Amino acid sequence: MVDDLETRWRHSNVEIPRRMGKVNNLEKFDATFFGVHFKQAHTMDPQCRILVEHAYEAAIDAGVNPKSLRGSRTGVFVGACFAESEKTWFYEKISSGGFGITGCSRAMMANRISYTMGLNGPSFLLDTACSSSMYALDCAFNAIRNGECDAAIVGGSNLLLHPYVTLQFARLGVLAADGYCRPFDKDASGYTRSEAVCVMYLQKAKDAKRVYANVVYSKTNCDGFKEEGITYPSGVMQRKLLSEFYNEIQLDPSTVDYVEAHSTGTVVGDPEECAGLDKIFCSGRKKPLPVGSVKSNIGHSESSSGICSVIKCILALESRLIPPNINFREIRRDIPSLVDGRLKVVDETQPLDGPLIAVNSFGFGGANAHALLYGNTKEKVNNGLPTDNLPRLITWSGRTEEAIDAVLTDMSNRHLDAEYVALLHNVQSESIPGNVFRGYGLYAKDGTENAICLGRDTQHYTGLKRPLVWVFSGMGSQWSEMGTSLMEIPIFRQAIEHCHRVLEKRGLNLIEILTSKSCKYDNILHSFVGIAAVQIGIVDVLRSLDLEPDFVIGHSVGELGCAYADRCFTAEQMILSAYSRGMASLETKTVFGSMAAVGLGFRKIRTMLPPGIEVACHNGPDSCTISGPKENVESFVAQLTEKGIFAKEVPCSNIPYHSKYIAEMGPRLLARLNEVIPEPKKRSPKWLSSSVPKIRWDQTESQFSSAHYHTNNLLSPVLFEETSALLPNNALTIEIAPHGLLQAILKKSMPNAIHIGLTKRGNKDNVQYMFNALGKLYINGLDIPAARLYPSVEFPVSRGTPMISHLIRWDHSEDWFVTKFEMQKSTKSGERRVKIKLNDEDYSYISGHVIDGRVLFPATAYLHLAWETLAMVKGPMYFDLEVEFEDVKFLRATSITKDQEIEFTVMLQPGTGRFEITEGTAAVVTGYVRHVENITLSEIPDPPANDMPVLATRDFYKELRLRGYHYSGAFRSVLEARSDSAVGKINWELNWVSFLDCLLQCCIIGKDTRTLMIPTCIERMRI
Repeated sequence: MVDDLETRWRHSNVEIPRRMGKVNNLEKFDATFFGVHFKQAHTMDPQCRILVEHAYEAAIDAGVNPKSLRGSRTGVFVGACFAESEKTWFYEKISSGGFGITGCSRAMMANRISYTMGLNGPSFLLDTACSSSMYALDCAFNAIRNGECDAAIVGGSNLLLHPYVTLQFARLGVLAADGYCRPFDKDASGYTRSEAVCVMYLQKAKDAKRVYANVVYSKTNCDGFKEEGITYPSGVMQRKLLSEFYNEIQLDPSTVDYVEAHSTGTVVGDPEECAGLDKIFCSGRKKPLPVGSVKSNIGHSESSSGICSVIKCILALESRLIPPNINFREIRRDIPSLVDGRLKVVDETQPLDGPLIAVNSFGFGGANAHALLYGNTKEKVNNGLPTDNLPRLITWSGRTEEAIDAVLTDMSNRHLDAEYVALLHNVQSESIPGNVFRGYGLYAKDGTENAICLGRDTQHYTGLKRPLVWVFSGMGSQWSEMGTSLMEIPIFRQAIEHCHRVLEKRGLNLIEILTSKSCKYDNILHSFVGIAAVQIGIVDVLRSLDLEPDFVIGHSVGELGCAYADRCFTAEQMILSAYSRGMASLETKTVFGSMAAVGLGFRKIRTMLPPGIEVACHNGPDSCTISGPKENVESFVAQLTEKGIFAKEVPCSNIPYHSKYIAEMGPRLLARLNEVIPEPKKRSPKWLSSSVPKIRWDQTESQFSSAHYHTNNLLSPVLFEETSALLPNNALTIEIAPHGLLQAILKKSMPNAIHIGLTKRGNKDNVQYMFNALGKLYINGLDIPAARLYPSVEFPVSRGTPMISHLIRWDHSEDWFVTKFEMQKSTKSGERRVKIKLNDEDYSYISGHVIDGRVLFPATAYLHLAWETLAMVKGPMYFDLEVEFEDVKFLRATSITKDQEIEFTVMLQPGTGRFEITEGTAAVVTGYVRHVENITLSEIPDPPANDMPVLATRDFYKELRLRGYHYSGAFRSVLEARSDSAVGKINWELNWVSFLDCLLQCCIIGKDTRTLMIPTCIERMRI
């Protein structure tokens, strides 16, 4: 956490402590997810990049779907002091095209979060030095209380990218030379600088899904004028803040259980703060006040230190254990409250006696802040285990496969916590745009041990929304106990209990039919009502998850399910229609018949049919069902089998459905259905009929879910093959039945579609099977609000509910620019090597320096190299160094192509100022460059007025082009010039190379010749 590794800069200055706290992977950022242009991503200060990601993580950890915050009155309050990328993008890489200002402006640390997340509350950055993030918390707290916003993102950030900032603090005398932060310790000599980027989500308690702590109150003040100086802490004002704080909330400070101090280990700061704590908190206290400072553990993160303190307190409140100060051996003898034992430094892990924790945070300019936190007192019941036996379906989306794996694997490594699952469900209540991977896991409880994984899958999601088709199969899907396990699902059970009450009046025990082991379904009535009841229950489950279909299609009696799905039937009408179908079958005497499944399509088998047998069901290209007298069917099945064609009789209670042999059943069914469906409803376009040929869909009797329609369904052939061909090729089909009877047919008929069955014959646990199927629906693009499957959880969740934020993974496959201070090389010898490539952003402008058809390295760029090298020897930045060039000779020109890399060696003799620039072994430029202080330029008289024409930019460069100079970009900066070159205007492009070159261009324009000219020497020049 705090080390002396040279990952930020080389340790070359003995004044700068070697140890510091560092944040890893500053170059990582998921620019694609946040829609950030690649140029903007490079120029964004790493703090801004990290804050944006952490803001999303904080919302998710709170159990909030970030998408739900878009357009909300959520504020963003960020505390930060320094943005050390500014120097790079404002003064060095000035060719960033405006992205630098939008990337490094400190306002963007807050505004970028608001922009990215679509938040409409107040959004600003605060800088109060070391108390910045606590001031941000105070502003957020008051903004919510005052109705300015409903929730807030609160952040703090501090990165250490340049050693000279640390050098300033060292010279201020506040840093520990050995790099160890020792708050309250007798050896304390200052603090260790540290990095931290932290974000919290603050909201009204009534809206919270998770509460780590309640902010009871927050208050700030400022020291004002002090005789000792602005950075000297004022114990008087600190005590005043605390006194007013507890008076305003009418709370006895002695009831506070722990104080997280600002204490940084400075010589002056700790005694002043401890005196205030003693005065306010220890009066009337029966035992010592525990105090500590997180700065001993992670160093002083300055502007983000306040939130770091709050995070430590949250960990203490969650675990009921106070983390210890490290680097503490012996108390300071100049702090009476420590010596006398009224304050007790927590130097080993100890229990937290109660839920009240106070936090101090002070800025070195005198900005003081104090907050009081009250922990979550809601305790886990039975370790959070669910009270029911349903397995928990977890759906999760993320940027990478690893992002899914992190959450699902974590679920397998902990016991099943219903509240934690509820948070995950709430986060994934709707899709999160930009997450291109989807996964699911199904987990069951196992006492207090880790959860058992019952299924898991992950796949890439393209964003394609497939049309959803509900497919209702019919006879043949029934099996004993087909409803037993599904009754565990509350929504399904409610549907079955409702249907049970309807049928109970007619002497049927539906629950027994669905759950009894002895039910063999040899009674056709039981089969019809059993299938219909399961379909009603499943439809209710799907509807509760908002999985409404784009199309519905049924097979045979499955069209009753279509009517329910299309909202033409109530559940009561559907179950009574199935009952009517069964009763009509029992009441009508028909030929002793049979039905058989055949592995040939309708078109192939119709020419082979013997007399007396009809094709009852057109299932698919290679499947049909035949119907007729039993002897005829048995004989034909035997003939087909001998020919190697699949054929098998199917249970039908010896009733040859969908054939002419059951014609007498029609009037009986029609009469019963007229009672059940007195006012038929019109079918919607999404219900594709499989009992009426498409050419008759426009007829009135086909447009209503009427008694006539469903009687026709019983008597007519099933046209499933023809109707399924009308479905979209890329559909996602869900088969709704006690068993996925049509899966093989669907896969052959619609090979480009995705087919998912929700149940399976003989499966001991169809809940597990169905929930895995729901998980598959999710990874194929359907949102599953899985929380609706389970008993509701009361929010906020209990203390100790696992965190989520640390499990979130981003797509960090790309690296982005991080400004990095590099100590100048060869500063003593005055020698360095410089590599030039036109596709390097720093040198791309040189491609505009074209002379005689070639890109030539500008003469003024050689001067710039010499100028920079002298600055490296002397110390200041080159543009702060006044110089004089003398006797400069340009020995040869250097051309450079687009993909070429050239390397110059610059050699400078610090004593004489003589320099030489070589390319390989050949000298290119020689001369002298010296630092000259207090240059006084002699006054240049205005040139005499004359009638020489003044050339505007266009004419100026037209003339140069005729002479062979094809300048562009920064090298086309002359705004106007007199043709004798005595007077002109040049646009300053923040580029010394192009500026000096434009001066030379003005010299060329004054020559009365069109001969190509390039510089060969400079006698003397001062800058």
